[in-house]
Amino acid sequence: MTPPFRPPFSTRPFPHLRLAIIAFCIAIVGQMSVREPRYLVPFAALFAVTFIPRLVARYRLRQLMIAGEVDRILETWYPAISRTSAADTLAPLMAATAYAAYGRVDSARASMNRASHSAGWENALEQRLFVEALLDSFEGDRASANEKAEQLEKLEIRGVGFFARRRIVQMRRGMTALTRAFSHRSLATDAALLERAGESSPLIHWAMRYASAIVAIDRGEPSRVRTLLASAPSWPVNSAFFDYHRELLGKAG
Repeated sequence: MTPPFRPPFSTRPFPHLRLAIIAFCIAIVGQMSVREPRYLVPFAALFAVTFIPRLVARYRLRQLMIAGEVDRILETWYPAISRTSAADTLAPLMAATAYAAYGRVDSARASMNRASHSAGWENALEQRLFVEALLDSFEGDRASANEKAEQLEKLEIRGVGFFARRRIVQMRRGMTALTRAFSHRSLATDAALLERAGESSPLIHWAMRYASAIVAIDRGEPSRVRTLLASAPSWPVNSAFFDYHRELLGKAG
């Protein structure tokens, strides 16, 4: 998810077209700059004006996500979400996604209940499965969480480019590993899957960290738990992470 809002799981049309246009423009600019160096400065200025604000906005949103600032994240997303044709479905679903990613179970459930069951609801199956798998894990419904994560991982990925596909696969595998962690039946490869998933999206960074901490406890690696949670934000009491943090550090000693 990058600012101000990009649907994290739904597909977008012509995924390669934007990349092809950018590559074409860069090639043209490169050729012109070689032939006429005086064009280099204005082209560099145009690039800075066009791309630097987006990069800065993306960096700021990433920092908000790592800091767990759910309300400010939603404030950043809302203007773009409200302009979509299925805002009555997408806005509550995005809120539920953000709340679930930071352990705010009650708020996430309330947001899911507010979502309109229109065509947008059916189109958001992947996102709904992602949110439900998280919430079921936090609520202790391990069987349901595992089932939804497995269903999520089997969904077909269509209409996305190579990098988006890789990111989606990492997030899906990470979610399956997370549900296994909360069920205390992790596989040998799950620590690596959780780490890659957390790196693929800052929104789920802490969910994957706490799952990794559970894996570390189960494997008898208390020092790794302390490392994983050393930079965690101060969670509100209505976040599941508030209790997980104290419990896991207590077990780590």
